[in-house]
Amino acid sequence: MGTTQLESVPEPKYWHLRTVLSEALDSEFSVGEILPNERDLAARFGVARATLRQALEQLELEGRLQRRRGVGTTVAPPRVGVAVGTEQHAWPGAAGDVWQTADCDLAVPAASVADALESGRDEPVHTVRRSRVTHGQPVAAELLYIPQSSVPDLSGIDAPSGAARARAVLRELHRLELEGQDSAVELGSARADDAKALDRLPGAPVLVVTTRYLAEGRTAALSVATYRADTCRLTFGDSGGVEIHEDPQRRAS
Repeated sequence: MGTTQLESVPEPKYWHLRTVLSEALDSEFSVGEILPNERDLAARFGVARATLRQALEQLELEGRLQRRRGVGTTVAPPRVGVAVGTEQHAWPGAAGDVWQTADCDLAVPAASVADALESGRDEPVHTVRRSRVTHGQPVAAELLYIPQSSVPDLSGIDAPSGAARARAVLRELHRLELEGQDSAVELGSARADDAKALDRLPGAPVLVVTTRYLAEGRTAALSVATYRADTCRLTFGDSGGVEIHEDPQRRAS
């Protein structure tokens, strides 16, 4: 058989540099150490700065490097092991939930959210904001959308805003019988608000886990959780649960 066009394409220069840099990170640098500036690195490896930037961006995408505001590019710590899903279905905020509730407001969501909830596009929904911290660092931010029809008795609760309002919404949601849930995962880029919550730069790679909670034959709540792609590695077991594990090959030396 003849050689295909794809097989004949040489390895891009930035990819070769990415391999060389990865080996240097393992042998010369420690976790949290700041890398030399781009000019010095480009001179050391004899490449153009554009090629260097491509290699650095690839290593950041893989979770080997972090770009930190006011600091520079540092060697990333090992990925954090935190559980995302379990075999047992449960409402957000149930016992054992590790998310921290921050705020809640009532507003019209984006059209895509309204369509997922199968609600009117002009219908306000409760938006609960939550965060997840592991080993002192933020690893995820969540927007939990709950239609008013899922918490009809909330109007009588004296908690107009803030974390108290968010907890009240979740308590009312628990009155429904959870019939099931399903999740989807996709790679995305951090928006400005996500980047601020996760201490990342806008556009940094993230993993977006979207979960629908089903009750009374409809979507009773929708969770959009944004995880740091440099921190989290998602794996799926036979149960369908999702877990985030530390990468055993990336421990600090």
